[in-house]
Amino acid sequence: MAVAKWIGGFLGFVSGGPLGALAGFALGALFEKGMDAVNTPESNTQWQGSSRQQMYEGQRNSFRFSLLVLASYIIKADGRVMHSEMELVRSFLRQNFGFDAVDEGEQILHKLFDHQNQVGSVQFRSTIRSACQQMAANMDYSQRLQLLNFLVLIAQADGNVHQNEIQALREVAANLGLSAQDVDSMLNLQSGGSNLDAAYKVLGITKDATDDEVKAAYRRMALKHHPDRVATLGDDVKRAAEKKFQEINNAKETIYKARGL
Repeated sequence: MAVAKWIGGFLGFVSGGPLGALAGFALGALFEKGMDAVNTPESNTQWQGSSRQQMYEGQRNSFRFSLLVLASYIIKADGRVMHSEMELVRSFLRQNFGFDAVDEGEQILHKLFDHQNQVGSVQFRSTIRSACQQMAANMDYSQRLQLLNFLVLIAQADGNVHQNEIQALREVAANLGLSAQDVDSMLNLQSGGSNLDAAYKVLGITKDATDDEVKAAYRRMALKHHPDRVATLGDDVKRAAEKKFQEINNAKETIYKARGL
């Protein structure tokens, strides 16, 4: 399996803790060899003198692997691995990380599925909880929001978000230090604010909110989801954030139009 690019010199915080254990299982001996190679005095000196691009690549690889770990949990939350969900992951990897990442990512996902089957759902759920806590300690808030957004898209891929998937999303969100309201807002983002009820849910408020509360809610959402906050993950991931940011703006415009603001 050609996963050398996934290691990319280092995988940042993934190298230890529950994510490190999962990386060792999913990437095999190459992961261990790759981490040993970058933990030498020579490589550390070289890294210190390298450009920021290497650091960004490590962040992107950590984000990518973290996404696949969580995707393996969400995809099987309803007890089925749907073609539409797998195809969305393939499309995401292709668009954001290139064609080589598609086969590599799919192989990693299947290894994670196998691991889940081997250890059982209870143990795997515990591992996911610990992995989320590791992500929360090492990723900033906006990056975690972006992770959650992709997971919501995966759950929506087959056109029907099962209650077990919603529960799993809320569970992951809580362990990432996010809220159930973040999940509910994202589940309504795909309407693009095209109807009033969904628009209010996107901003996390009710129709009873005052005009000032509407404006405050929009400012809060716009700040949380601003694309510049995930710029270090690369222009491709930033573009996905820009799409979400536009959906928030669409929701605001729908509400403002209805209220004559």
